[in-house]
Amino acid sequence: MVQGRRSQRRSATVAAALLLLAACAAPPPSATIWDPNEAANRQVHAFNLAADKALVAPFANAYGKGLPEPLRRGVTNFASNLDLPGEVANGLLQVRPDRAVENTLRFVLNTTVGIGGLFDPATAIGLPGKRTDFGETLHVWGLGEGAYVELPLLGPSTERDTAGKVVDLMLNPLSLVLQKPESYVGTVAKFASKLGDRQRFSSTVDSVLYGSADSYAQMRLLYLQKRRFDLGQAVAVEDIEDPYAQ
Repeated sequence: MVQGRRSQRRSATVAAALLLLAACAAPPPSATIWDPNEAANRQVHAFNLAADKALVAPFANAYGKGLPEPLRRGVTNFASNLDLPGEVANGLLQVRPDRAVENTLRFVLNTTVGIGGLFDPATAIGLPGKRTDFGETLHVWGLGEGAYVELPLLGPSTERDTAGKVVDLMLNPLSLVLQKPESYVGTVAKFASKLGDRQRFSSTVDSVLYGSADSYAQMRLLYLQKRRFDLGQAVAVEDIEDPYAQ
């Protein structure tokens, strides 16, 4: 009975996310930046900067210094392995069976031989996996990216990718299977993995956040360029028109 109510709530959330996306206005061509809510986004960006300076960066630094690199890598591997069932589902929704098969094999091998995903034997034998998400699924289905969005703590996104993040939380079969406290372990592992990323790329992140004349515009530009490239919309940074540039 409880499981049924949980499934209904998840279905309602997915439906709401898709309706939100459908309500987005039509986006401009992919060689432009569309940021009609820049004022609100900049307020979120200011909050994110303050949170990074006061909490995220210090915790990431402590995490990097407190745990040896092999242990941090194991945490990252474990967190990445938890995402694979959802990536398999997205591969199927995108009608890309090659991605679904590779991610399935990767999940099975790393979960068994890799001891629950702590190790990554799949990459060693040539199965690096194909990272994907529901935002990419929506792109494959023909939906535009919508307006640029900066999310509290999560950072840069778009309207399409924000809806995708919500659906990804519900799409991963492990989110339905794992019960408490096991579900908390996955959440903690993913949070720790993000801290590890912040520490590993600290020089690059710091240069963007604290070394740029306008960190908001710089982050927006870099995010959209990389996201569009990952989706097969290769656009050089210098070719992206930014009508909001200061």
